[in-house]
Amino acid sequence: MARPRKPLLSTDRIVETARALVDAEGLAAVSTRRLAAELGVSGPSLYNHFRTKDEILEAVADSVSAQVDLSMFEDGRDWRTALHDWAVSYRNALRDHPNIVPVLARGPGRRPAALRLADAAYGAMVEAGWPPAQATSIGALMRYFIMGSALGSFAGGFVDDASAYDPADYPHLGQAHLLAEQQEKIDERAFEAGLTALLDGLALQYEQVRQQV
Repeated sequence: MARPRKPLLSTDRIVETARALVDAEGLAAVSTRRLAAELGVSGPSLYNHFRTKDEILEAVADSVSAQVDLSMFEDGRDWRTALHDWAVSYRNALRDHPNIVPVLARGPGRRPAALRLADAAYGAMVEAGWPPAQATSIGALMRYFIMGSALGSFAGGFVDDASAYDPADYPHLGQAHLLAEQQEKIDERAFEAGLTALLDGLALQYEQVRQQV
């Protein structure tokens, strides 16, 4: 009886396996030896696709950038709605893969999906009437806001032990031990509140920009 054939080693398989490792165990878990073991291949065979571990992590990061929806910049949505919907999609992608955020935070570099993302957002803002310099600033501030929201949970950072919050030391944190169990609700509400405030501020600036045209 013929032995079952092993799946062919491909760039996509390496990236998918590395992404799963990063998701489950963090960036430190990724090594060529570990990946080779997970894929059932010899270590040197990986070098036909990637020269270094850093190249693998860059590819994993770009695979996450590729999950961000960009259709809102092409289907006629106004600039504010497009930015809102893009931010939500962007954050969802990062929330699903939080351990890769430190790599993404370095900037797009030469990563194709990340560059397409930056190009789409910047181009849409310029087409909406924002001056190029301000469109650049919008891209930067949105990135700071979204990346920051994905680095960790505010609510999840409080332990669920009431004794940790002695009222003599922390008179206003009497309910802090309850935050963790409401983590998703609190974090989602905070993200939407921050995003709305950010977009409200941009809308005021946009009115000033249009008056100068």
